Amino acid sequence: MPTTRFAPSPTGLLHLGHAFAALTAFEAAQGGQFVLRIEDLDPARSRPEYEQAIREDLGWLGLSWREPLLRQCERGAAYEGALAQLAERAVLYPCFCTRSRIAAEIAQAIEAPHRTEVADGTQAAVYPGTCRGLTSAERQRRIAAGTPHVLRLDTARAAAAVPALTFNECGAGPRGQHGVIAVEPARLGDVVLARKGMPAAYHLAVVIDDAFQGITLVTRGNDLFAATHVQRLLQALLGLPTPHYAHHRLILDALGRKLSKRDRAATLRSLRDQGVSAADIRRRLGLAVT
Repeated sequence: MPTTRFAPSPTGLLHLGHAFAALTAFEAAQGGQFVLRIEDLDPARSRPEYEQAIREDLGWLGLSWREPLLRQCERGAAYEGALAQLAERAVLYPCFCTRSRIAAEIAQAIEAPHRTEVADGTQAAVYPGTCRGLTSAERQRRIAAGTPHVLRLDTARAAAAVPALTFNECGAGPRGQHGVIAVEPARLGDVVLARKGMPAAYHLAVVIDDAFQGITLVTRGNDLFAATHVQRLLQALLGLPTPHYAHHRLILDALGRKLSKRDRAATLRSLRDQGVSAADIRRRLGLAVT
């Protein structure tokens, strides 16, 4: 009996892409349990009114979930414990680079920067590892001086500490991948695992909470397929169970772009106010009306 989850961020109203992801996870859990998790890692953008709107929209779609729901803002101690384990294994390092510096270094690279596919045909440059080679003394000097920094995973060192890894893909993946997938640890480079003002960054929080909530099947969009590689590595480092994964198609706008809050995609609330029904939403998404 699978346990699945839908884990939105309360930083805006849900749109059709969220509806598809939530309905897919809910239907995959039939006979098992469906979990709602609030991923409110960013306190500056998270709002309680958006959490309430998430509940209302999902209820309108006909979904129910296991209570009480989990809020990541309340999980700081668990994330700190995981970071301590990773620090003990010497696979973390402080990174003092600003976003602008990283962009400039990538732009000025003599060789083409390493890039990875983050969605269907969409590529992103990978962090070049600028701070990885700093000496311990230099790191301590900058930290003592109050230089802002994040904590990154030393992916090469981490991969060397565990055996070759795989995960089970039950969906189609971005390019039709299915079955046992070999993990490529360097796929996303040295990802950020912690930053100031947040209890943890996404990749760390999601593996900790999936294990804590007993998630056995993760259903999510193809844009997160590459993330599975680094998350599987973190599971191995922390001794956590590995769920099965089922990545699904993305809901796109008229220009072929993934729907997003930032681009002001039509919200479920606005569609509901226009008289659109939950059955209409399912039809728009190509799902069976139940």
